[in-house]
Amino acid sequence: MSELQSPLTYEGILEMFRQTDRKFQETAEQMKETDRKIKETSEQMKETDRKFQETDRKIKETNRQIAALGSRIGEIVENMVKGNIVEKFQAFGYVVTRYCRNLSFKCKKLGIGGEVDLFLENGEVAILIEVKTTLETADVREHIERLEKFRRYVDATSGDKRHFIGAVAGAVVKEEAKLFAQENGLFVIVQSGDAVEIVTPPEGFMVKEW
Repeated sequence: MSELQSPLTYEGILEMFRQTDRKFQETAEQMKETDRKIKETSEQMKETDRKFQETDRKIKETNRQIAALGSRIGEIVENMVKGNIVEKFQAFGYVVTRYCRNLSFKCKKLGIGGEVDLFLENGEVAILIEVKTTLETADVREHIERLEKFRRYVDATSGDKRHFIGAVAGAVVKEEAKLFAQENGLFVIVQSGDAVEIVTPPEGFMVKEW
């Protein structure tokens, strides 16, 4: 036999209304919290989008600077050619008969390769010149490694027995880079007005050959 339910009283009905109202209020608070989280997520998405746009802007600016840098290096090389760099090396006893720009070399067998900004040559000697907007010691060190690689490349691919010497150039040449280059037997070329000139080597300077 089922239990008898207590008859609803006025107080019981009021309590039911109170509980229902409390649940409505809880639901309303939950909806407010959900709405707040949605707004926070929306703000976070806007911030993420803003950061993506800022990153994209920086990438475009970096690409622009790289393009400008390449153009600047090209201008320096052009000034070197116009500034009679060939004749200036001839004054040091190097009879340069021809030159080329951006000489690339690669040997898969040895796993080496690189590019020479300006290559001056004659029948006995070739001069490999690295050009930078601002020449630093690290650039000189890299060029020495490039000369070593080029020597290995030539020995492996053509058997060219000519001697190779190096030079570094820059629109701005750091003093420590100049000294380091000369200590390692490299010529240093600086921009002088609209032309270029070879820095007078110090006493006791010995050109290094590869």
